[in-house]
Amino acid sequence: KSHSTFFRNGHLSLSSGFSAEISVFVQTGASVQLDIQTQELPEFDDLYWKNYKSENIVRYTNESKKEKLHSSYKDRVDFNNKTFSLTLKNMQKTDSGLYTAIATAESDNNIVTYRVSVIDAVEAPVLTVNSNWFSGNFCTVNFTCRAHELMIDSSYQNNRCSKEEVTSQINTLILDCSEESIICNHSNPVSWKEDQISTTQLCFNKEKNSMSVQTDSSLLGSVVGLMAACILICLSVFLYCRCKKGMFMLPYIDSL
Repeated sequence: KSHSTFFRNGHLSLSSGFSAEISVFVQTGASVQLDIQTQELPEFDDLYWKNYKSENIVRYTNESKKEKLHSSYKDRVDFNNKTFSLTLKNMQKTDSGLYTAIATAESDNNIVTYRVSVIDAVEAPVLTVNSNWFSGNFCTVNFTCRAHELMIDSSYQNNRCSKEEVTSQINTLILDCSEESIICNHSNPVSWKEDQISTTQLCFNKEKNSMSVQTDSSLLGSVVGLMAACILICLSVFLYCRCKKGMFMLPYIDSL
């Protein structure tokens, strides 16, 4: 029995499984520590860590307690002569392959084998709102969650949506919602990124804008009414003055 090994948020995690090797995913440029996965080693003369090219990355001699590093790994390797773990630094995609710890005495004994896969971090997903409308206390949002070759189309209704997940090889796209936001998460074994949209902004602002329009309409109606009243008062004053002036002119006309 062995384990499958993954990195999540910068940490190494193991999941049980049955395979001939331990699978390890490493982000490009990161380091990885390979352990011998046993508390006690059998008696040995030398211990080797070999790469997929059958090169001895490090050779540790038990008698002298000294290690010898391969020339191409001297600046990229740390070997712990107490736990016999090997740390590989600045991993590149060309470093992907098998790494094996071998203890030698009268015969060779394979202690552990890792299959190391060096992969890039995921690209950021994009969450796009296709349409949204607000009616009463209900808000409906149609949107698309997309990353790389993965895509999810869904709707947010009545403050919720169905959680959905699609995968492609080692990439996973997950859509989830809460009362406050719609979340689009893109991940692989070494990294994750997300995009999210506030449903409060999408739904509440629409209601607020509607209230604003109603307020503006009410204000405009008040202004128009006030102007009409002013015009009516001015017209009344004008007619009153004209009428009064006519009354003063009557005695003058009669005298003629």
